[in-house]
Amino acid sequence: MLSPSSHQVGFTSAFSSTRSSLVRFGTFQKLSSTSISSFSSSCPMINQQSARSIACSASIERDVSQRKEDVPAPHGLSDKIVGVLGGGQLGRMLCQAASQMAIKVNILDPLENCPASSISHYHMVGSFDDSATVEEFAKRCEILTVEIEHVDADTLEKLEKQGVDCQPKASTIRIIQDKFLQKVHFSGHDIPLPRFKQVSLGGFGHGLYVEQWAPFVKELAVIVARGRDNSILCYPAVETVHRDNICHIVKAPANESWKIMKLATDIASRAVSSLEGAGVFAVELFLTGDGEILLNEVAPRPHNSGHHTIESCYTSQYEQHLRAVVGLPLGDPSMKAPASMMYNILGEDEGEAGFIIANQIIKRALCTPGATVHWYDKPDMRKQRKMGHITVVGPSMGIVETRVKSFLKEGSAEDIPVAPRVGIIMGSDSDLPVMKEAAKVLDDFGVSAEVRIVSAHRTPELMYSYATSARERGIQVIIAGAGGAAHLPGMVAALTPLPVIGVPVRASALDGLDSLLSIVQMPRGVPVATVAINNATNAGLLAVRMLGVADTALQARMAQFQEDARDTVLEKTKKLEKVGWEEYLSS
Repeated sequence: MLSPSSHQVGFTSAFSSTRSSLVRFGTFQKLSSTSISSFSSSCPMINQQSARSIACSASIERDVSQRKEDVPAPHGLSDKIVGVLGGGQLGRMLCQAASQMAIKVNILDPLENCPASSISHYHMVGSFDDSATVEEFAKRCEILTVEIEHVDADTLEKLEKQGVDCQPKASTIRIIQDKFLQKVHFSGHDIPLPRFKQVSLGGFGHGLYVEQWAPFVKELAVIVARGRDNSILCYPAVETVHRDNICHIVKAPANESWKIMKLATDIASRAVSSLEGAGVFAVELFLTGDGEILLNEVAPRPHNSGHHTIESCYTSQYEQHLRAVVGLPLGDPSMKAPASMMYNILGEDEGEAGFIIANQIIKRALCTPGATVHWYDKPDMRKQRKMGHITVVGPSMGIVETRVKSFLKEGSAEDIPVAPRVGIIMGSDSDLPVMKEAAKVLDDFGVSAEVRIVSAHRTPELMYSYATSARERGIQVIIAGAGGAAHLPGMVAALTPLPVIGVPVRASALDGLDSLLSIVQMPRGVPVATVAINNATNAGLLAVRMLGVADTALQARMAQFQEDARDTVLEKTKKLEKVGWEEYLSS
């Protein structure tokens, strides 16, 4: 906790050498201040990204055409200087996002070499909890926001009355600072909470309250963005894993049902809607064993649980916060990677020993596919101090978890196990001569696969375990071969949300027709794709095409496969025309 008596004020100024004006919205130049402030209302976020882009383009053209010549135009997204109270790692990442949009960010922090200092537009050295210092800092900014809630709410309220634009509002900061007041506020807005009660005990000036233990099975978090027009957008709910009460790992998205994910975002949205001001808010939640969602607490700023959004989402929480506070349209919060995991680099030891351990982890992470390292450049290493984080993205959570585990233990990049993307299963080893053709195809395309014997009749428990765990382990497509009654493909499809391709295997009786009919006559609601009898080759090719929907490299290889097949046929046609059918057959 910073001392409120720290009144000394100093000044440093730094400019980032990596500033860039490249942004996703490509035509924001020469827009009036009026048009900038109207973006939020004229460009609502809708589900279809193409429709959203069209709506934004239309509003831009309309605003430009109506711009008054006497209104000065910003030379970019916004000419407003954003002041941030606090210059820690959150402030640093806000500055990095601002650099991409050419938005100037000033910071107020008591440490001369705080993480945000070297890349901020301007750094005032002073306490963000000191009224006089904050008032002086506000004179250099047009919008005031926070990266830490431990600021003087009275000062913010005073500044608001003087016309200073504070986002979020002082009233929100005041509610968040007092845990009991926060509980009372959300309870009054029908937000589900653990039971709580104020207690009167001597010696504590701020008072105390008791809260009933929440029997949670998992901790979730939702990053919620609120625009100046009160529009709300939610990022997918994530699971947070804590170590010694410090966020250690974040899994995005949380491995929960659609119903639970929707309930979490609904509660988070309602909670933020009850507060005042624009910006990004982090809503921490408890998930109980009976599927109930309870609110734990809210942070009125970017949050540790949203670090992953830099790499995994179309709009990071930091860019989103800046968009919200300056009045730009909120960005797309959806994930552009199927799965992501954020690992906090916490101090494992004091001083130099701690730096050595951190560097070893970073070195291995730099050799890990899909991993991005963020180092906060803090000068001192302490145990449990947040020094940086590593985000890993990948095609599935199982694959991402495997990659994270690889850099947390000593070893080379070659030691990283390859997580299978396709599961090839069959009821008996007698099906293997047929099913091996699917494995060959996948191997030719460089798709990792596992081959297992899983019988629906002789090992039903194993079948159940395999089907229900496949998604979490990183399997994306299942190819199931079966003969005779051929129950395996359908039973597996009933237990997993993954696509299942059934391969009817020719048996000694009925020539495989019984297997084919069994697979294709699944009841409505339990789809199973299928191929011709014994045609595991096509099952492998179909699996590649399914994976190629989200894998451009694999899609390109499939296109090349088709071109090669075409060329082979054309060569045969040319030869047949040249030599005639008799010589062709004899050659």
